[in-house]
Formats: sequence, structure tokens, C-alpha cells
Amino acid sequence: MSSYSIKDLEQLSGIKAHTLRVWEQRYNLLKPKRTETNIRFYDDEDLKLILNVALLNDNGYKISKIAKLSLAEMKAEVLKMTERSFAYDDQIHSLIITMVELDEERFEKIIATNILKIGFELTMLHIIYPFLSKIGILWQTGSIHPGQEHFISNLVRQKLIVAIDGQMYSGGGKKFLLFLPEGELHEISLLFSSYLLKASGHKVIYLGQNTPDEDLNSVYEVHKPDYLVTVITTSPSGEQVQAYLDSLSDRFSTSQILISGYQIIGQDLRIPPNVHVMQYLKDIKEYLVSLTHVA
Repeated sequence: MSSYSIKDLEQLSGIKAHTLRVWEQRYNLLKPKRTETNIRFYDDEDLKLILNVALLNDNGYKISKIAKLSLAEMKAEVLKMTERSFAYDDQIHSLIITMVELDEERFEKIIATNILKIGFELTMLHIIYPFLSKIGILWQTGSIHPGQEHFISNLVRQKLIVAIDGQMYSGGGKKFLLFLPEGELHEISLLFSSYLLKASGHKVIYLGQNTPDEDLNSVYEVHKPDYLVTVITTSPSGEQVQAYLDSLSDRFSTSQILISGYQIIGQDLRIPPNVHVMQYLKDIKEYLVSLTHVA
């Protein structure tokens, strides 16, 4: 079972911690537990409850009315509401609940409905990726169980692979080599980059996660790509990142390198001339606008 601080609940639900405390006292909505050292925490059931409350409250339900609903009534109202609402925040909240409950069927229904309504790309940019960003922070701080994160990541990964397979290369465009450094396993952003590049008519050579340097060098020599794309979430980390950036820049000096990830964004790094930092996943989409589009 995962444990959450009130700040975790605030981040996931969008309801301020002060408001949550007021609701807790006035309506007895939440019943925090305490550790042996008397530190307050909340469990999965508390998170599901407050997410349902947030969804209803955001859609016009008064908190005084919500507090009178049973858990079954609240869940029924939320299911009806999310099936007719396509607000991004509502869909993200629903996905968080599927993660907590490990509900694959519900996850598939939410994603399929949104893809049908707004398309795969917008579903990724506005729903799945913000959702993954929320749970990624909690995973790194140990607030959620690794099994929950793996459950969701693998479902998203399956969706991306199917979408990528549907994009056929017809020649032309630029050549991109996509890889993750040795020890790096967080592949979602790289897979979506592959989808965007192929959908824009570019050639993609995909090496994936945990790519040894010697393999990267060998493939580079064969294909001589115009661009390299990578994401550094956990590896290399800290003081190793600068040396790794410098090494990439030197080894592949005739190519442009597009890079992103937790270890890159917002860090005090010296960025070599042929390296372009992507602040957000959507940046690669915007970067492609500057290239010749291939129908």
C-alpha cells in the first residue's frame, strides 16, 4: 500500500492542502493515519476519495452535497461524469484512480475514448504525459508503489508501440537516431518522440533503452544520422551528466543532439553548441516545424 502526505494529495488532486484540512475538519472527509513517530499520512483509499471529491467539485457539485454521498454513490456520479466530460484534468484524475486500483479495463476505456475523440497525439500531449509527470514525481520520492508505476508505464508503452507500427516510412526527411544511455530505462518519452518523428515523415533508427556506448558508436558510423535524440531521467546522474554531454557533443560533432529529461532540465549545465535541450515533450513537435515536413 502506498502512503501520501497532504502535499501529495494536493499535487494529484489540485486541491490546496489548506482546503483539504478544512474539509477534513468540517466534513470528516478524510481520516489520516499516523506513523509510529506521529507523522500524518494518507493511503490509497484516501487518495481515491479525494480525487473523486475533486472531480465532482470541479464540475459544480458543492462540497456540502458531496460529503453526504456514500462511497458507492460518489463513484457512480464520477463514472457518469467522466464518460461525458472530456476536460483534460477530469481524464487525468480518472487515470490516477485506475493506477491506484490497478484497473486495466478502465484504463483502456479512458484512453480509447480519448483517442477516438481527440486523436492519439493530443491524448499523449494533454492527458497521458501530464498524468505520467504527476505520478513520476511521486514514484521518485517513494510515495507510490513501484508496481503501480510499472503497471501504468507498460500499458502506455504498449499503446505507443502500436501507434508507431502504424506509421510507415516512405522515404525522404531527416535521419534521427534515438537511444537511451547505459543504465537508463525510462523509455516513454523516447517512444513518443519516435512516433512524432515517423508521423512527420522522418527516418527513425531506434535503439531504445540501456544502449552501450560502443553499440551507439557502431550504429552511428553506419547510418550517419542528422540528429540524435535521448532522454536522461536517472542515468547518468549528478556530476556525471556534464561529462556525458561533452562526450556526446565531441563524438557526434557533425550531428545535432536533442536531449531532455529530469537530469537535464533546470540543471546548471554547460550546453555544447550542437546540443539542443527540450524543456518539454511537446518541444520536439515544435522543433520539427523548423524542418522540412514530409507528407
